[in-house]
Amino acid sequence: MDHRVDLRLLQVLGEMTASSHLMQADEVAPKVDRALSRLGMDAMIYLIDHEQMVLNVLPVAGRQAPSPIPVDKSVPGRAYMLVQPEPDPEQPGQLWVPLLDGTERLGVIRFALPSNVDPHDPRWQQRCELVAGLAAHLVQSKLCAGDILPGTRRTRPMTVAAELMWRMLPPLTSSHERLALTAIVEPCYDIGGDGYDYAVDGNTAWLVLLDAMGRGLTAAVACAVALSAIRATRRAGGGLLEQVRAADESLVEQFGPTGRARFVTGLLAQVDLETGLLRYINAGIPLPIILRDADLLGVVTGGARVPLGLRTPVDMRVGEQQLQRGDRMLLHTDGVVGARAADGSALGAARLTQLATDCEKARLPAPETLRRLSLAVAGHRGGPPSDDAAMVLVEWSPAAAKRTLAGPPFPAVPGEGEDRS
Repeated sequence: MDHRVDLRLLQVLGEMTASSHLMQADEVAPKVDRALSRLGMDAMIYLIDHEQMVLNVLPVAGRQAPSPIPVDKSVPGRAYMLVQPEPDPEQPGQLWVPLLDGTERLGVIRFALPSNVDPHDPRWQQRCELVAGLAAHLVQSKLCAGDILPGTRRTRPMTVAAELMWRMLPPLTSSHERLALTAIVEPCYDIGGDGYDYAVDGNTAWLVLLDAMGRGLTAAVACAVALSAIRATRRAGGGLLEQVRAADESLVEQFGPTGRARFVTGLLAQVDLETGLLRYINAGIPLPIILRDADLLGVVTGGARVPLGLRTPVDMRVGEQQLQRGDRMLLHTDGVVGARAADGSALGAARLTQLATDCEKARLPAPETLRRLSLAVAGHRGGPPSDDAAMVLVEWSPAAAKRTLAGPPFPAVPGEGEDRS
């Protein structure tokens, strides 16, 4: 019986793949649903909003759209937060599965299973995860091919600066065998000056966090110029020193010499994934925090220089710090520690460190840890941020990378390698 089901599942995946080549963005949800009818199932895709607060259904023509679902204190929200399948206790036969493109959390899918299927059955959960994985790839591949997918993720209009920055930034989360890294930026619909980047190749992970002076479109352009200069130099084989010099030159070329300059604070880092050696240059952002075993190890000092876009110091040096497996490093811009409560008190480095330590103890997936840390910062602020705030969380740990995946590995075919079922 299972072999017949798996054969039909293969047909479903084949149909989804074959239809993807000419698929419009607004056809993702109905074509996934139509393909699943082969298995006596249907599906409804929900995408996470940019603030990661609600799940919005991807609309299908002729079908009434249900209300947005809050992430916190909901079954689908739990599937999203913990990156695991969740049977719906109030809707028998329904299963919520995280929508992951790699390890980037895009939302969830609600599967209505065949009438004779138990949603707690691990094999059926794995089948649904496989379908959800392909659906997530379709969503990501069509994200810039139409407006319905970006529009579904928004709860309000974006500024021009935010539109520019979101097109510049890589996915919020990217995990690899030895590393989990995730980022968050706010205010999502009005960011302008803060941005991040990363690249993982071979034994090297590159990290970038930037904070351009001011806010709005000019700040967004400054951040985009610096980020593009760093990327271009890195992809041409340049190291940390060459990357910051390229950012300096590009900012001066774009905005003029000192007096009319537009500067960008930031941190550029390089992590050796074999040895854990961290090399970095800090161009004026707050000192990164390192946590080890849920305790504060310290802050990353050294490697300091003036902001990007100002004169490059002749004696500029690269700082170094030795990491151990399992260490978490939190990079953050001054909009995080500078978040002010109603009484005017700033969050401060000590309070941020305590919040990060508290979140660390839960050992949640890295993106959920950062989401909750961001919510805690927003709770202190109690209102809209007065400055952009960005954080990047990096964990050098195979276990941390696995926590960002959905469920156990798909069972091997008996007799072909190790059976991990």
